Amino acid sequence: MHGIIFQELQQYVESKLGNEIWVSLLQAAGMEGRVFMPTKSYPDEEATALVTIASEMTGTPAAEILEDFGKFIVPDLYKLFGMLIRPEWKTLDVVENAERSIHTAIRAKDPNAKPPELACTRLGPDEVLIEYSSDRKMCAVAVGIAKGIAEHYSEKIEVTHDTCMLKGDPVCKIGFKRVD
Repeated sequence: MHGIIFQELQQYVESKLGNEIWVSLLQAAGMEGRVFMPTKSYPDEEATALVTIASEMTGTPAAEILEDFGKFIVPDLYKLFGMLIRPEWKTLDVVENAERSIHTAIRAKDPNAKPPELACTRLGPDEVLIEYSSDRKMCAVAVGIAKGIAEHYSEKIEVTHDTCMLKGDPVCKIGFKRVD
């Protein structure tokens, strides 16, 4: 997993729980004193371990932490990738075009980067379905990012997530519907 995600995770934990909790997470995961560099890649298992330990420490399910983390990183994602987002786009447009614009750019810049694969289908003007596929199975982050994008545009969305890799399905099918 890309180091920038670990840096974002550190910022998330420190802002939500405090600096001392981040240090405790690293210690509990056997990574005491670890500093994550934004341009390096790190084993996915390290992110999973940090989230699992945070879940155990807080009593918050890992999926809730990952979704909240997804919402949290949206402002920084806009700073990094805002130039790839068309000015006329809103929430569902960004979700629909994330694979084609943002993930393609990430892979072109760093061939070792492995963002999830998103197959998007526009079901109507107010609805998008994504098929999420990733060995990491962190679909909750994608849901959180979509919710954070909706907040960015002051829109409201409903999310359905009937098919999930965490339940043994081959892909996650996540529906996003804009509501008034």
